[in-house]
Amino acid sequence: MIGCLLIHGFTGSPYEVEPIARHFEGRGWRIEAPVLAGHDGHELSLRQVTWQDWIRSAEEVLQDMLLTCRSVYVVGFSMGGLIAAHLAARYPVDKLVLLSASLFYINPRQLFKDAANIIKQHFTTGADAKEVYRRYLRKATSTPPRAVIHFRHLVKILKQELPHVTVPTLIIQGGKDDLVEPRSAEYIYSTIRSEEKYLHILPESKHIICHDCEQEQLLSLIDNFLDPGHHEHEGEIKSES
Repeated sequence: MIGCLLIHGFTGSPYEVEPIARHFEGRGWRIEAPVLAGHDGHELSLRQVTWQDWIRSAEEVLQDMLLTCRSVYVVGFSMGGLIAAHLAARYPVDKLVLLSASLFYINPRQLFKDAANIIKQHFTTGADAKEVYRRYLRKATSTPPRAVIHFRHLVKILKQELPHVTVPTLIIQGGKDDLVEPRSAEYIYSTIRSEEKYLHILPESKHIICHDCEQEQLLSLIDNFLDPGHHEHEGEIKSES
């Protein structure tokens, strides 16, 4: 059995990576998208955890998956991308996907406003999407300063581990990401030591890349990388190495 661990971003939720989980449903995979510690939607929760707790939330699930799956893929979005890279450097995962990884970010609080706008434009037809939209708006004003400090510390610490990443890696970032600088993807690509690595920019996408206008292309790239034998795809991922 193949396992796929999906890790959401800072103060986010599995909703951010839900399109990927939905895409791979029905293939007999074990798909896990844990809620990171303190990210249960209650403002108090983020005041009670540390950046180490965020890592541990994903690490414990990965450890269990490595016991039950013959191959394990790790996909991380935004802050979750740094956690995913950290885990890939320490555990025998088979492939790594980094989406909008927040190495060089502009303003963590702006993330929530941007996310809310994207969700409002594209995903307010369902009750779940409306609740996610309201949640992101609340985050823009209520995220504890302590949590932002822990986020920044996590970025600083995990950045140092990138040279230890050697697994096949796919890096994707939006060309219009106004929260994470484009050099984040370029820096990660040049710093990891994977022999097989790919960098792809989706020119019209912003930060919440799984829910943006190039979702189809994003899912095709991930599918082509993680499961190339499942069916024929148009085009190929091209290495820039």
